[in-house]
Amino acid sequence: MSSANPTLSSIRVGVVQFPGSNCDDDCVDVLNRHFGIVAPKIWHTERVIPKLDALVIPGGFSFGDYLRSGALAARSPVIEPIRSFAQKGGAILGICNGFQILTESNLLPGALLQNQGMKFVCKMTRIKSPNGNVLSVPIAHGEGRYWIQETELRTLEDHEMIAYQYCSDEGAIDYNNNPNGSVANIAGIYSKNKKILGMMPHPERATDQVMGGSDDGIQVLRDFLGKI
Repeated sequence: MSSANPTLSSIRVGVVQFPGSNCDDDCVDVLNRHFGIVAPKIWHTERVIPKLDALVIPGGFSFGDYLRSGALAARSPVIEPIRSFAQKGGAILGICNGFQILTESNLLPGALLQNQGMKFVCKMTRIKSPNGNVLSVPIAHGEGRYWIQETELRTLEDHEMIAYQYCSDEGAIDYNNNPNGSVANIAGIYSKNKKILGMMPHPERATDQVMGGSDDGIQVLRDFLGKI
């Protein structure tokens, strides 16, 4: 059942595509079915993007994850207009590979490293938002271990830039519930102005209980769109 909001449906959102993106259609579908948003796709060679309120950089394996995940995508022509969009206060959501692209583009601080267990991890996780909500959202990544220097971690904490942390079913944030070794159990972060959100979990894969058993991703997307 659609949860389209008349106000949200007027928002203009673009979904950026790279060679190897594989969650772009999922994002377009979810934005349309649950929010009534028609989201055009933007190919990575574009040097001009249409007038938009928000951008989504979806997950996948841009350029086959050669060099480092997101490293080649961060040098695509579309990054310059995305950077300009961000500088003007545009809202950007980077999911999984999209988060990696945002850090490689220096639009978000830190880096995504290979999982501590040295294996690709694909499973449901619990993540906790700053308001204390515990959400069930899946992950699927091999390089999702968020890392940042200690001094910069303090900056994230001081400016309330930590968006989501891996946690237990009850909301406990501890190493036992850290699927990849991320510093401070970080699953997602904001830019200082809260307009840019990067996260490793896939909210677009948790929007229908009949598929995966969770629709908590809708809340993640609604919170993001609400910051526009």
